[in-house]
Amino acid sequence: MTIPEYIASQLFNNGVRYVFGIPGGPSIPYMEAFRKAGIEFILTSNEAAAGIMADVTGRLTGIPGICHSTFGPGATNISTGVGGALLDRSPVIVFTSEMGKKMINRTTQMNIDHQKLFEPLTKATFRMNETNVKDVIEKAFRISCGTYPGPVHIGLPSDIADSETDGLPDPEMESVTDNIFNNTGPIIDLLENCRSPLLAIGLTAARSGLKDDLLRFLGKHKMPVVITPMAKGILSEDHECYAGVLFHSLSDYLGDIFEETDLVIGLGYDPVEFNYESWIPDVPLIHFDQKPVDMPPSDKIFQFTGQPSEWFEMLKHLEVSSLTFNHILIEGVRNEMWAVFNGFTNHFGPAAALQAIQDELPADAIITADVGSHLHLAGQFWKTMGKGKLIMTNGWSGMGFGIPAALAAQMNNREATVVCITGDGGFLMMAGEIVTAKRYNLPVIIIVFSDGELNLIKVKQSWKNLPPYGTLLYQDDLFNSDQFLGVRVIKADSTESMQKALIKALSVNEPVIINTVIDPEDYQWLIVRR
Repeated sequence: MTIPEYIASQLFNNGVRYVFGIPGGPSIPYMEAFRKAGIEFILTSNEAAAGIMADVTGRLTGIPGICHSTFGPGATNISTGVGGALLDRSPVIVFTSEMGKKMINRTTQMNIDHQKLFEPLTKATFRMNETNVKDVIEKAFRISCGTYPGPVHIGLPSDIADSETDGLPDPEMESVTDNIFNNTGPIIDLLENCRSPLLAIGLTAARSGLKDDLLRFLGKHKMPVVITPMAKGILSEDHECYAGVLFHSLSDYLGDIFEETDLVIGLGYDPVEFNYESWIPDVPLIHFDQKPVDMPPSDKIFQFTGQPSEWFEMLKHLEVSSLTFNHILIEGVRNEMWAVFNGFTNHFGPAAALQAIQDELPADAIITADVGSHLHLAGQFWKTMGKGKLIMTNGWSGMGFGIPAALAAQMNNREATVVCITGDGGFLMMAGEIVTAKRYNLPVIIIVFSDGELNLIKVKQSWKNLPPYGTLLYQDDLFNSDQFLGVRVIKADSTESMQKALIKALSVNEPVIINTVIDPEDYQWLIVRR
């Protein structure tokens, strides 16, 4: 087999069915090998979108998402999506074309050091050659899916595509040992003697699929639960223990619950979303995760590093009969947050638009949310009810995530209702992917909250008593048409027109853009000051 044929066969055998990217000349042998192996090369409009689509594919399938770019500018573009996979903890393998041996250290067109570029953005980076092909592919899959999942970069020199892999040695399998020592004595003492613990659920728990384990645990050990944004959906919003989402809209209301807490238990809590010290009350912390947290040393911080089954085994030391569970306080905080949110639905702002979307979509819809002020509302008030998915970037928090994330979600769930909620700033960053949606007949609904500004920056400027500056995106209407790049645009400027637009979008099997013209003033009251 040639090197491209071997790579394609290994990708297919590991469950890969899509490669996302934009090719260059040296990509052609690999694309042909993908085609013959039954892997579809998905052409995007921007390499950053390819990286994001690989990220979301990895999240949804558990199989590394694959993306590819050419030299130099292709690699720097795709690095945006690769960085997202690193800090949002998604298994991804990124291939980039590289100069061959004769030109790699020369001054020549499009030539930069890809290993130096990707080293801080990935868990590992390799330059493939005629002798290490099998070893590199094996390591890439193993490392990308390890703890924590993340991206691995492989450089493909332009002069190796015709080389054959026959006779190459099989890769040597490396054993991984866990040398972390857990001092369980103090942890057990804290668990046995606490009375009002608070459970903080994070990204590791959500990624590990602990929903059923969590429900069984809470059925016996009742306590308030807060979650980080990317763990949204691990617990239904109407569960008696559910208090709310940290960091997002109106999360300062959770302070009333923190005042009654005597122990914080972090369960699969990844600080890449929100550092403990940004919110934790002055009480002891037990951090259960697969990796230790890098907090400043403190005699109040205790860590247990292991697998989820070990976390729950340790948590059996909680004295059930001694726990106090103030369900009235939890329900009161939740109701107060919702009352404030609902108070803004009497005019067409982001709260009213979000409520209309929730009312019209099926309960199992997949929502992708871009970065911006609207994400703070969706992260707190979108109801997954244990059925739907809310997909976002919070570790990386790069604008432009929403549209390519929705395309990947639709591609991997062909029968699902997939909706992207984005601001106009995020939309403009990835507007070219509308053509990608049309090319592959992906019937995503793209809802653009159009307010003409980078609102989150404007709000943060107001916190410093500064006038808006550098935040105006456009004047008049963003689209001013019922078509954009061949895709239907429906304008919504009221709750009624929003509902009609959604009904129409749901009735057609094609991509649709809903131009949602909102009053952005609600944000300044609903976003928590940081």
